[in-house]
Amino acid sequence: MKIHTYAVLKDYFDKEFTIDERVGTVEGLHNFLAQRNPAAVTILAASRYAVKDNFVGDDFVLNTEDTIHIMPPSSGG
Repeated sequence: MKIHTYAVLKDYFDKEFTIDERVGTVEGLHNFLAQRNPAAVTILAASRYAVKDNFVGDDFVLNTEDTIHIMPPSSGG
């Protein structure tokens, strides 16, 4: 799985990275990443996950070939 992070999440994870673990769902990915970096738990919980240009929910089933974009909330000016 290829993961892309944005904004403040880049303070906790690389901008792009891959994982080989089978996490099952978006919720499983969230839990995996929270274990990998516990300091990111709060921002991960507030973030949205997208696969194939669509936002997906916690129960969305992930495939090993998916590219996941994780976007934290942001404010513009």
